[in-house]
Amino acid sequence: MRTKTLFKVAALSGLLMLTGCASKVAEPNQYSGFLKDYSGLQQTTSASGKPTLRWVDPAYDESKYDSIIWTPITYYPTPKPTTQVGQRTLDDILAYTNTKMKTAIGQRKPIVTTPGPHSLIFRGAITGVSSQKEGLQFYEVVPVALVIAGTQMASGHRTMDTHLFFEGELIDAQTNKPVIKVVRMGEGKELNNEKSPMTLATLKQVVDDMATDATMFDVHKTAK
Repeated sequence: MRTKTLFKVAALSGLLMLTGCASKVAEPNQYSGFLKDYSGLQQTTSASGKPTLRWVDPAYDESKYDSIIWTPITYYPTPKPTTQVGQRTLDDILAYTNTKMKTAIGQRKPIVTTPGPHSLIFRGAITGVSSQKEGLQFYEVVPVALVIAGTQMASGHRTMDTHLFFEGELIDAQTNKPVIKVVRMGEGKELNNEKSPMTLATLKQVVDDMATDATMFDVHKTAK
């Protein structure tokens, strides 16, 4: 009995510690490998006020580019549907993300199908994570960056935090080198418990915020 009580105290203490120290940006162990290089990323605040990790080539000058090649956003790695995150939800999230982000990026530069001498190439993905908490199991990792973390200790009924992870970059079409890299973790709506199904509506605002930031991005306001 005493052992069980001590475990509960330790578990609650650990949960409070994790909650208080929870990062608002992706940690290195949550990088998916979609980007070839994660060096130089710095934490900054997006135009919509969201914390994000970003790197911008010091020599980058947006005025030197006149078009963007759009590469459709994918899942990385390929997702496996679950009872909580079904195939339709995965399809809806991906389709909505592509529509919103393509529209946002097209507002900055014309989108073309053939690269020219002053083109940028966009590539991005909704990515997976490798975060695990051994022993107390505070985190349940769902494939493809839909991370569900328990926030209540009540057995069988916990509210669930939801997150969507995104990685993207802009590449100079002539040099084939990135000029901007972004790694982002967005927080969606809470679910009532681990049995509540996730839908597009759960993470819709995360995608909307990313699209807003893609439209409003100002290289002169990036973190130094």
